Amino acid sequence: MISPAMITGETSWTRMSEGIEKVKDRLRRATALLEAAGLPYAVIGGNAVAAWVSRVDDSVVRNTRSVDLLVRREDMDAIINVMARGGFRYRSVSILGGKGRIEMFLDGPGAKARDGVHLIFSGEKVSPESLEPSPDVEEIDASHSDFRLVDLDALVTMKLTSNRRKDQVHLLDMMEIGMLDESWLERVPISLRDRLQALLDDPEG
Repeated sequence: MISPAMITGETSWTRMSEGIEKVKDRLRRATALLEAAGLPYAVIGGNAVAAWVSRVDDSVVRNTRSVDLLVRREDMDAIINVMARGGFRYRSVSILGGKGRIEMFLDGPGAKARDGVHLIFSGEKVSPESLEPSPDVEEIDASHSDFRLVDLDALVTMKLTSNRRKDQVHLLDMMEIGMLDESWLERVPISLRDRLQALLDDPEG
C-alpha cells in the first residue's frame, strides 16, 4: 500500500494531461498499425464509451489508462508481427484460478501492463462464467472516422456481460445523459436484462 509519505511526484495539470495524451497516442498508433495491415478490429472498453458519450455530452467523458481492442483469434499471428513493427511487445498472462489468459501488448521496454493494449477475441466468452460471448469484430459504427468503433448495442452488451463496477459506472453515465433507458431492455440479450433492470431501478447501487 502506498502511504502519503511515499508520494513525491508534483501534482500538476501538465502531468495529468500528459497521461491522457499517452493513452490517446497509444490508441492512435495501435489502430493505425492494424488499419495499414488490413486487419479487422474494433475499439472497445473505456475509449469506446468515451467516443460514444462525447457525442451527447463531453462533460461525462471519463479518462482510461488502457487501450482495449476486439480482434479475431485467427488473426493473432499477423497482429503480433504488425504490432512488433510499431514497437509493441506481445505478452500473454495467465489469469489467477485458471480462468483463461490475458493477451496484451506492452508499449515498449519497461512499460506497465495496465498501460498496454489489451485484446478481447470476437465471438468468444472472456471467461467461462460470462453470460454472453464478445461481439463480432464487424459490429462497428460506420459513421466514426477516427478508428473502427464498436457498435453501441455491442458495447452495452459487453459492459453488461463484464458487469464490474467500472462497467456499471459507464452504463450509469449513459443513463445520465439519456443514451440508455427502459427501451434498451428489448435490445440486450435476455440473459442480461436483469442486470440492466437493476441499474435502471437503483442507479445509486
